[in-house]
Amino acid sequence: MKDALTQIAFSALTLGNRTVYQVNVRNYSAEGTFKALEKDLDRIKGLCVDYIQLLPIHPIGAQNRKGTLGSPYAISNYRAINPELGKEQDFYSLVQQMHRRGMGCIMDMVLNHTSPDSILAIKHPDWFYKNKKGEPHNRIAGWADVADLYYGDEESGLWDYQIETLKMWARIVDGFRCDVAALIPIEFWESAREAVSEVNPRCIWIAESVEPSFILENRARGYTCHSDCELYSVFNVCYDYDIFADFKKCAASSEAEGFSLQPYVEALNRQFWIYPENFIKLRFLENHDQDRAAALFPDTVDLWNWTAFTFFQRGLALIHAGQETGDAHRPSLFEKDPINWDAGENHDIHKLLACLALMRKDPLFLYSFFQVRASGSNTLVAVHSILANEIVSEYENNHGKEENVTRRLIGVFGFHGQRAFINLNSVLADMPDGEAVKDGVYRSRIDGPDITVKDGKLDFTGAPIIFEG
Repeated sequence: MKDALTQIAFSALTLGNRTVYQVNVRNYSAEGTFKALEKDLDRIKGLCVDYIQLLPIHPIGAQNRKGTLGSPYAISNYRAINPELGKEQDFYSLVQQMHRRGMGCIMDMVLNHTSPDSILAIKHPDWFYKNKKGEPHNRIAGWADVADLYYGDEESGLWDYQIETLKMWARIVDGFRCDVAALIPIEFWESAREAVSEVNPRCIWIAESVEPSFILENRARGYTCHSDCELYSVFNVCYDYDIFADFKKCAASSEAEGFSLQPYVEALNRQFWIYPENFIKLRFLENHDQDRAAALFPDTVDLWNWTAFTFFQRGLALIHAGQETGDAHRPSLFEKDPINWDAGENHDIHKLLACLALMRKDPLFLYSFFQVRASGSNTLVAVHSILANEIVSEYENNHGKEENVTRRLIGVFGFHGQRAFINLNSVLADMPDGEAVKDGVYRSRIDGPDITVKDGKLDFTGAPIIFEG
């Protein structure tokens, strides 16, 4: 692909310190419409969000429908708007209002499959995988409400149709989240990205990459299923599913079960040497396919720490609509199931998320060398560090800071509510930066009291700590 190197630089320059807010329009409000979402854009902007990612907004098929309303991922027409959400003009107005507030719109594109009764299934049955009866079918058990498209024949007309569809929407929105992108040949994505760049050269490409077990299972069955390394040749961002199983083990473990952060720490650090230098991961605790963070972490202090650590990592951070209220209920994809905006009074994290998203706009998150260490069995120490390059130096000079200084942002996060005295300098000595923290009082970069370091140690009382030192 002719602009591959430019693409990698572009992702690092624009996405590595940004935040995206994911919305299922149907369940966002009681009305479930574009107009209702538009009315709430100021509140979303208050979370310091950079992009809003909409779950699919297209008409839903009727055949093999799951639930009463069906999954938004069982699409019957890629080039139309679901009338249940509003009119086309309502969608255009929503995108326009996002832009007026300085937020971009990312559209969910589900090019791997359609509903069995989609326009394409009716007009072009030859574009689909076939079962033994010669009928369109799906390759993944459990996806009974969809039929999979076959991308093996570039000359069939499917590639041209899908690329024209992407170009159509790219004239309106700012990027695409591509559902199960790993199942579609990388050659298609290369052609699509090059064609879309003609109408929107700044289009953002997010791949829903998949778990290692999913890759191996489908390859064993003879199907294309790309790794994150392959997808990064085209996409700006890949999902964090390569290490999500390690995270879930931590989330589900208790001290009595021999809780250990070490496997997750090793998985996180491994990403920085197996992927391209400026790789961007989508960092999240929850999304529409996963349980709510408040359900995973019913303890408020654990929820705060995991949230702060997720946002402290390098990558594109994601907030799933309703996460900010501490709602523990995971909304249905197949029914009308509005978010209960008053559900989580004890877990409301609006202020924390806004503070973290604002903190992430520091260019340190774009250019830093990031590493994590387990400090004991219940705490993590993570560090962003960099010797300012020309771009960062320009930022520093504009803010009255000295040029070419080493900057370092230190985060300390704890789990299971244990107090700990952490020898920071002992932990930092194991990192490439290696410089000791000077004793003194440091300002917290998130809401909380100042941080005191004495003899290279700090008293961690439970709440997450982030400071520059």
